Amino acid sequence: MRQFYAEYHDNERLQPLVGEIAWAHNLAIMSKCKDLLEREFYLRMTRKFGWSKNVLIHQIENQSYEKSLLGQTNFNKTLTPELRAQAKLAVRDEYTFDFLELGEKHSERELERALIGRIEDFLRAMGGMFTFVGSQFRLEVEGKEYFIDLLLFHRRLKCLVAIELKIGDFEPEFVGKMQFYLTALDKQVREEGEHPAIGIILCKEKKRTIVEYALMPADKPIGVATYQIVKRLPKALKGQLPSPEQIARILEDGV
Repeated sequence: MRQFYAEYHDNERLQPLVGEIAWAHNLAIMSKCKDLLEREFYLRMTRKFGWSKNVLIHQIENQSYEKSLLGQTNFNKTLTPELRAQAKLAVRDEYTFDFLELGEKHSERELERALIGRIEDFLRAMGGMFTFVGSQFRLEVEGKEYFIDLLLFHRRLKCLVAIELKIGDFEPEFVGKMQFYLTALDKQVREEGEHPAIGIILCKEKKRTIVEYALMPADKPIGVATYQIVKRLPKALKGQLPSPEQIARILEDGV
């Protein structure tokens, strides 16, 4: 209790937040997170999503803070300021699907079926606020059929989220295909009052510069992330994070 008081009593940003989550959650955050902005992230996310203590610890161990702030997207130029921060937090740099019973070698269809089979775990791993719309979601354009691997809806962003699964490395041509899907969703599926659809290209591996170049000319909101199905040693992500001022602004606007 003494440590709790000493660390929070004069912090105007965090002091109101700690009273909104359970004591056990506060202890977990205080013991596992020393950076104040990292603490703010988990305080706000726990409050918003109602994470249990075990889910919170899982999120901390999987470095959700770093992976949310390092996501590669083009949202700065494709989304309005009121949506930008929340969308950045909704698309991570990497996702961990350690609940799947898949070997390292698997097909895209096997990955899709495994995720659908554990849909609750999948939506939780995506970070919350997502609902499931469909798999192999059918679009028809000029008499030709196209199928989106997974289609979700983000309740806070109020938009459809198209997910394409790729079991190999990211390739620049994936962006063009996703732009086509997002255009079709906006023209044919999007309901009145919803925001434009967002795309997530989920690959096994990616090269950050290639992703950056591929997203540069894209005019639809797209993020590129990687996935893993087994836990591995944490990456050294701290040094790659945005500046403290940028992080604070994202947390204030988006969570």
